[in-house]
Amino acid sequence: MADAGPHTGRAPAGPRPALRWLPPALRRPEAAPLAVCAAGLAGAGYLYVTDPHEPGHVLPGCPFRFVTGLLCPACGGTRMVYDLMHGRFGQAWLDNRMLLLAAPFALALLARWGLEGLRGRRWRPRLRPRTQVLILLLAVAWTVARNVR
Repeated sequence: MADAGPHTGRAPAGPRPALRWLPPALRRPEAAPLAVCAAGLAGAGYLYVTDPHEPGHVLPGCPFRFVTGLLCPACGGTRMVYDLMHGRFGQAWLDNRMLLLAAPFALALLARWGLEGLRGRRWRPRLRPRTQVLILLLAVAWTVARNVR
């Protein structure tokens, strides 16, 4: 195996190997967060005019619920977002309390990712193992709590 040279602690200057197949414009640090925001806005625009409380709309179903028949931690999230966009905060609370409480943190992470991308830097949040276990335990507890009725 050829020697890669001294380890400097920095990433190589060129594009990462996993990104070489992308056109140069899509390799830029701001491309992914902007694409996620554009997709989110398009989805929100569709959801704004599509009431998920009414049957017969083209909306994704929950694969966990399809397989198990149980509510997952995110079930009710589509209805919650719809209700938030229409100013029904009480109904959004009833749709999914845990997701409503977690949403500001997720939006803050998305904003940070976007800002770092616009500054020309790649950013990936680092969660300690203890934090990951806490999030997993909260999700499991919420799943159990909402299915025991």
